[in-house]
Amino acid sequence: MTTTTVTGTRRRSWSAGQIVLTALGAAVSAVLLAPLLWALFTSLKSETESVEVPTHWLPEKWTGQAWSGIFETGNIIDWFVNSLVVSVCVTAVVLLVSSLAGYGFARTEFRGKGLLMGIVMAGLMISPAVLGVPLFTTVQQMGMVDTYWGMILPQCAPAAMVYILYKFFQGVPRELEEAAFIDGAGRWRVFFTIILPLSRPSLAAVGIFTFISSWNNFLWPYMVTNNPDLMTMPNGIATVMNSYGIQWSQLMAGGLLAGLPLIVVFVFFQRQIVAGVAHTGLAGQ
Repeated sequence: MTTTTVTGTRRRSWSAGQIVLTALGAAVSAVLLAPLLWALFTSLKSETESVEVPTHWLPEKWTGQAWSGIFETGNIIDWFVNSLVVSVCVTAVVLLVSSLAGYGFARTEFRGKGLLMGIVMAGLMISPAVLGVPLFTTVQQMGMVDTYWGMILPQCAPAAMVYILYKFFQGVPRELEEAAFIDGAGRWRVFFTIILPLSRPSLAAVGIFTFISSWNNFLWPYMVTNNPDLMTMPNGIATVMNSYGIQWSQLMAGGLLAGLPLIVVFVFFQRQIVAGVAHTGLAGQ
């Protein structure tokens, strides 16, 4: 008679360190999610209830009035399309310019290279807000006020992105390029067929960071645009007011709508973000 003994594997108990780290992670997550939950609950209140004192988290009467109102009283579809057009164009131009400039600095020798690299480094130390007035004067003289180009072009020369790709290209082995040169490939073919495919994680990180920065940019579109039809999401949401002041429920609903594309970008591209941070050396910043 044969007997079979079935043994189950016992789950390993958590160590004290794992418990502490899990509790700490849960606490940090709660702190980060609290503003989003507050905005969501406020957007589901009536305007009268949203300004009541003392405040309370959950609505006493749940309503979607703010969500319908933001579509009826505001041009939120136009704001969304404008933000999307500006952010996508800025991202595309920045990727092209930054990759070409970074590769040129990393792999070519020319007169004045040190001076130009110094100018790029100086750009890392200057706040974009300081350049607002001279940039606006230049855009005005070029006749690009109240145009898409006026919002796009001044955002397309980020020194930080050039420097990030420059440092990455420096780490690419030169032997790969030399082998391609021996086979008869030119500089442009090497760049597009060898260098760019190898730099996908870095390009993804630069593209995602640029898109997020451009989408959230409030100051420059506000300075260069007076036409309500060209407002971006941050500028348009700031106008959600009536004769009594700010419409807080609608403001929260608009803010959640404005943040939705960024959440989608993070959910679908989080692997590229992590890989890009690792490749570009941004982990310590």
